[in-house]
Amino acid sequence: MKRLSRDQLASRVARDIPEGAYVNLGIGLPTLVANHLPPDREIFLHSENGILGMGPAPAPGEEDPDLINAGKQPVTLLPGGSFFHHADSFAMMRGGHLDICVLGAFEVSASGDLANWHTGQPDAIPAVGGAMDLAIGAKQVFVMMEHVTRQGESKIVERCRYPLTAIGCVDRIYTDLAVIDVGPDGLHVLEMVGGLSFAELQRLTRAALIPPPQGMVA
Repeated sequence: MKRLSRDQLASRVARDIPEGAYVNLGIGLPTLVANHLPPDREIFLHSENGILGMGPAPAPGEEDPDLINAGKQPVTLLPGGSFFHHADSFAMMRGGHLDICVLGAFEVSASGDLANWHTGQPDAIPAVGGAMDLAIGAKQVFVMMEHVTRQGESKIVERCRYPLTAIGCVDRIYTDLAVIDVGPDGLHVLEMVGGLSFAELQRLTRAALIPPPQGMVA
């Protein structure tokens, strides 16, 4: 069984972002999506620290230390891009002006609850950032994550064990094994990587899955 690499996963998410969308890419893994958006598709990337019109990561040696995303990574600014006050950026997020946000997660529940800011462990450092605002404010929430932890535990669960970021907010889950829609009747598998059976995917997932249409693989 093969798994998607991080760049392959980012490319798969990028395929589903439509022309003209206003999109926030969360800290961590989702930032890779910027490097895989088709150059002929106009998409407006937003960063909560006050940027609209971000491009892909700069080439080595061309970084601008004054131009960074919310994760403090160097970014580029496309023609027509702008930067502005942090408060204005959060007003965009909270006001429903973003079409999509792509977030990482520790866990996603069968009903679309999201846990991505704290593991609840005493020694863990909580880092909510703008995740709660994005999860509620964006019109669609995509989660991008590895299917299981390093210990082999499923990140897709019937009920989240970690503190919640938002309730019932997740629309679609992208993992290194599958693409899964969160519907009112449960988790619909849309695609699976080649060589992976539905039975094996279900074994690796701590929530009931609805099988994909026949022949749907990545």
